[in-house]
Amino acid sequence: MTERKLPHLKTDLPGPKARQIMQLDEQIISPSYTRAYPLVASKGYGAMVEDVDGNVFLDFAAGIAVVATGHCHPQVVQAVQKQAAELIHMSGTDFYYTHMVEFAQKLAAVTPGEGPKRVFYTNSGTEAVEAAIKLARYATRRDKLVAFLGCFHGRTMGSLSLTASKSVQRKGFGPLLPGVVHLPYPYCYRCPYNLRPETCGTECATVLEREIFKKLADPEDIAAVFIEPIQGEGGYVPAPPEFLQELQRVCRKHGILLVADEVQSGMGRTGRWWACEHAGLEPDILCVAKGIASGMPLGAIVARAELMRWPPGAHASTFGGNPVCLAAAQATFALLEGGLIENARRVGAHIFARLADWPQRHRIVGDVRGRGLMVGIELVRDQNTKEPAPELREAVVARAFLRGLLILGAGESSVRLCPPLVVDLEQADFALDTLESCIAEVEQQL
Repeated sequence: MTERKLPHLKTDLPGPKARQIMQLDEQIISPSYTRAYPLVASKGYGAMVEDVDGNVFLDFAAGIAVVATGHCHPQVVQAVQKQAAELIHMSGTDFYYTHMVEFAQKLAAVTPGEGPKRVFYTNSGTEAVEAAIKLARYATRRDKLVAFLGCFHGRTMGSLSLTASKSVQRKGFGPLLPGVVHLPYPYCYRCPYNLRPETCGTECATVLEREIFKKLADPEDIAAVFIEPIQGEGGYVPAPPEFLQELQRVCRKHGILLVADEVQSGMGRTGRWWACEHAGLEPDILCVAKGIASGMPLGAIVARAELMRWPPGAHASTFGGNPVCLAAAQATFALLEGGLIENARRVGAHIFARLADWPQRHRIVGDVRGRGLMVGIELVRDQNTKEPAPELREAVVARAFLRGLLILGAGESSVRLCPPLVVDLEQADFALDTLESCIAEVEQQL
């Protein structure tokens, strides 16, 4: 089949084969999974996905910001196939292999901050956060943790204790990890302190010293502050650079570790290796996953070497750093370094230029934000009251699917655009044209 660059729909959606799979899924698969619309994927290439009925879609979700180099990039596929024929598994917990060292060197070299670093491998983002929690507590001999409202750090018990994105993610799973304090995130469009963006940049950081240290937790008891430089599931909300810089100052002053969760924002998505680089942030621990291996299960934490001094057996992972996953990561790294990060910056700038006047032209568009190919568009019922409009967001997402565009929601009422970093200008324009048409249709029905 000739590979397409734009959508091509052959059947009604969902098609007959897709409906059959969905019926079986309903009988056998856990109902805890969230499905935005009835896509039953069969194959993928570049920024395109084909379903089981032969319908071709433009993917502006990228497997939830995972397939950084696009679906089945030939160089990633070749690396996986070659490695699978040589060594699939030995477990880096008990044995050595070159892949672990080679990729760790590359990862550490592009992580912000001077001095030597060490790497611990995981299978996913939530495991990376779990490892960061354990390392922070071990290195500081402190037990309390700080995170932010709206954040998403994962769904396993430790990371879930930090997550404060949606109550359904926590309901029924208590008691969670004790000693976690949540602060308002610097969500400037909805400032928690009712300040203007030009005056509220550091308010959410200074509250640590003004309120938390005095009333809830002595700074000498706090092991780490976990922050998403750009909130992912919370709505693609970037933290102002001055906030991140102030947060770093407070943490360093009190010996608190600063952990940057770059699971969704890292690996070139914002036009630089890491979103925290845009603010000059140098985290003590950085968590990475999703785009690290173009869809193969891999995650990691990168920490200052002086912190990662836990002894053998203190923490480990049977599958973390699997040879096949690391081969995919090596190929991914080379592609990002070889031009895809720059493409994310270039195409992202084009997208934001086109989106700039949407709040003026569309009464349900309240805010446009993000960096690079991490784009958030917040929909509201009223631009003056900023009333969230989750039902309008869902209607837009569903309409986009029926036109061959795959997007996802984030936060209470935002649409997120996070295409593979191989996306080109033609595809970006198609996605924006389609999305704007869907928004206009929804507006007309109000």
